[in-house]
Amino acid sequence: MDAPAFVPDVWAWICNLPPFSQWKTSSVSLCICTSTTKQPSMFLSINKNSTSHITLSIVTNFHVPVYLWTSSPIYLSNKMQQTLDEPELIQLFVDIINWVLRYGPNKKYTFRLGAIQTKENFKNVFNLACLTLVFVVCIYEAAPHDLRRGCVDALKVQLTSSNAKEFSKYLVRILGANLEEEWMRTLNLATTNWIIEIMSSSSSFRIPSVLFSYAVSAIGLWKVQLYCPVIAMNMEESSSLNQDERLAFSLKYQHVEGVVQLAYKTTLRENWVDVEIKVDNVRCDITSLVSETLMAERGYGSEEKHFPSRISLQITPLQQSDVISVSVTKSSDNPTHEVGFEKSLEGSFEPPNPHFGIKVSANENVVVNMKPWKFEQSVHGSSAMLDWSLHDGSTGLCMMASTAERLFHLNQPSFPYFNPGFGSGTGTQVLIGHSLDKVGLCLHGMSMGRVFAGKCVQVPQQGPHSGRWQGAFG
Repeated sequence: MDAPAFVPDVWAWICNLPPFSQWKTSSVSLCICTSTTKQPSMFLSINKNSTSHITLSIVTNFHVPVYLWTSSPIYLSNKMQQTLDEPELIQLFVDIINWVLRYGPNKKYTFRLGAIQTKENFKNVFNLACLTLVFVVCIYEAAPHDLRRGCVDALKVQLTSSNAKEFSKYLVRILGANLEEEWMRTLNLATTNWIIEIMSSSSSFRIPSVLFSYAVSAIGLWKVQLYCPVIAMNMEESSSLNQDERLAFSLKYQHVEGVVQLAYKTTLRENWVDVEIKVDNVRCDITSLVSETLMAERGYGSEEKHFPSRISLQITPLQQSDVISVSVTKSSDNPTHEVGFEKSLEGSFEPPNPHFGIKVSANENVVVNMKPWKFEQSVHGSSAMLDWSLHDGSTGLCMMASTAERLFHLNQPSFPYFNPGFGSGTGTQVLIGHSLDKVGLCLHGMSMGRVFAGKCVQVPQQGPHSGRWQGAFG
């Protein structure tokens, strides 16, 4: 018998429960976080409240049970039913998904029952959703601090395992594209709150890797989707002179949503196979993790955000021993963008005499042609290395080496999306799979003013703040 992908195996526990008539009490429990000598344990508990329905609860065992969360009633098909069957398990799964989404920034999204069948992978998707709910509830509802930290650390091991990453692909397919984004924002909001809490009490806290990514493939196309909270990316450099709490709130509660799309073509040669890979597009968006209302109340609004200043892509074959050679070429030019600036000056003199007055106005319009992204490509061993860096069109300086004062005139909407137009070719002896081995991303933080309609206003008097966050996504 294969070992379970998750421990504890909630699905197997529910399916193997004895008939209701054999229960000695009105509830049965499963330990999901073991206790220490000082702190209580955490349990999942199924409660048979009547002959018509049951509920699932998350409970901590102090001197008396403390219920942290309870599901909506799961109604049985009839009063004689003795076990939970497929319809009840699917109903419970839908309820778990919706409860997780309620902890997110947008409360309007609801997961509705679709064509879900309890196939082989569904049990692991159910376990993943259940442990995710426990993770979120533990962060927001559990007390005291030691219990919350101990259980979160235990759940983190489960949720970042290779099994969890594999079955997350099935979960996001069930959710669909819109709910996938809300699901990841909910998890990254909880993770951000957890990291902020730990950092406030421990200066030596090591920020964990909490990147979530998955890949899908079709004929001629590979697509990699990734999500990562900004606070989990290591700060490489900061020039903050004064602490602005509202600015810090705006910049901390953001996460990266990225897409890397690769087009590939195979050509059969006499003694080998050419695999040509072209970077179709790279999309990177920095999204707020809290509602607009909260961001405006405690921060400077969602317009104050990080933006990507450098993106590195490394493409490496899985079986490098079969690679004959790797070459890279540039397939398109860096597009030119026009950025306009307007300066105006008005003055007037109006004396008491109504027949005499002076009014003067002057306008200056400047249009600058900029190539904001510069591309570089190289080969290192069996890997193709592609690099895009954002540059200041007026000075030619790389944004990674620039201070905040130099960034205020750049066109913000052009940052989240760009089509790099790079291509790379890889020759192999046999047609083998390739993996996106590493993606690097650098973000700049801006505080030269709030950004309205894609333009930044003047640097505030408290001084510039810029930082570079780096994350390597493996």
